[in-house]
Amino acid sequence: MNTNRAIFIPVILGTPRQGRMSEYAAKFVVGQVAKHSGIETELIDVRDIPLSTTDAGEAIKDSQFSETVMRADALIIVTPEYNHGYPGMLKHLLDTNLKEYIHKAVGICGVSAGGFGGTRVIQNLLPVMRELGLVTIFWDVNFSSVHKLFDDSGTLLDQSYIQRTDKFLQELIWMAKVLRYGRENVSLE
Repeated sequence: MNTNRAIFIPVILGTPRQGRMSEYAAKFVVGQVAKHSGIETELIDVRDIPLSTTDAGEAIKDSQFSETVMRADALIIVTPEYNHGYPGMLKHLLDTNLKEYIHKAVGICGVSAGGFGGTRVIQNLLPVMRELGLVTIFWDVNFSSVHKLFDDSGTLLDQSYIQRTDKFLQELIWMAKVLRYGRENVSLE
């Protein structure tokens, strides 16, 4: 394994809605990932990816998103919970790729206005992650009552999220390294 090559973990912000508080959570997560030595990250905003609604799946694949996911060693999805589920645009985007996800780690951060922090959106995304070939980690980050966690400029108000997110990232980074080693050195045959 090339240990000199940085681990690449992009963060996907899963909603295009205006006034989304999950944007603050996603930017916070990107900042926390960037603090880790040997890790590269970037924010992928579903709002910025031009997806057709006249077809589906790989027929509407965005080449830049596909190349980013192919290069990634792991993914983080930051998504709000909408009526106990995930945003349709997130699912639409995720479905445009398949082989790019195989045997890569994924961590999910749920965001909600209520007290459960997107627990239901995480539960609903787990079978989707498995079907796409992603390997979910044991930890999640639940941004509960998100309107109380960040001020109007996106500054984190509850410092306990730094420790929670670090625990989540430790697991994700470990899994990303192990799975990259496996993809590069262990045959399925």
